[in-house]
Amino acid sequence: MRKYILLIFCAAFLASCSSRRHAGGMKPGKRPDKVITGEKIEKVYSTNGYIERFKGIAVEEMNKNGIPASITLAQGMLESANGNSSLAREANNHFGIKCHAGWQGKTVAMDDDAPGECFRFYNSAEESYRDHSEFLKRQRYAFLFQLDRNDYKGWAQGLKKAGYATNPRYPELLIGLIERYGLDRFDRGETILAKAEREEKVQQQIEIKEKQPEAVKQAEPAKAPLAMKIYEVLAGDTLYSISRKFGLTVDEIKILNSLQGGDIKPGQLLLVSK
Repeated sequence: MRKYILLIFCAAFLASCSSRRHAGGMKPGKRPDKVITGEKIEKVYSTNGYIERFKGIAVEEMNKNGIPASITLAQGMLESANGNSSLAREANNHFGIKCHAGWQGKTVAMDDDAPGECFRFYNSAEESYRDHSEFLKRQRYAFLFQLDRNDYKGWAQGLKKAGYATNPRYPELLIGLIERYGLDRFDRGETILAKAEREEKVQQQIEIKEKQPEAVKQAEPAKAPLAMKIYEVLAGDTLYSISRKFGLTVDEIKILNSLQGGDIKPGQLLLVSK
């Protein structure tokens, strides 16, 4: 009798351990290809350097799917700190997309909402940009693809409405970035016929996804709503005083917000979370 009780106890203990490992974000029995310990921003790209490097893939995805190139670039700049975040530098992941159960590619473990979360590890940043487009091609974002592909303001507001980001000022941050760097110069309109054909194609892709078995759906890109701390500059603020307030360095704030110099003005919105 004691042996049976001991066996049951051991089985329950092992199952509990396995469950905890899975909850941490990695698949049981699968080791990550890389582990990132702590977020560290190191300047690899300047803001203009990042725009120049990735404008091509942003335009390519706009022509293919109808997402304004300006929106894709601005999101990449914000979410990867202009390609200078640990996840972007070490795993080519510019949009924080996680593994999900069906992901068969390379992985990287990094603390996020939980310790050792599983993020996708791409062979190139271009793969990350394409995956971001696929992430948006789902029912909750379907209405966005009915907008003109040069309507960056409509897209910015729509992303917030669809729950892409939790901060209510996310659209202002995106629009401010687009207008500060003239990213809308990469956006292109389309004829009525071309727009109708593109909308129909994307909607069909979304409907096909929705009809897939649950096991196949699990291979889709996974991403929690983007949580960002956004601070509105007050009179008398300096980058140094703001950095002290949020536990960042002045250089980190400049990189996070694509600031070339140290001038800020009251009412300006700053991203103050890594």
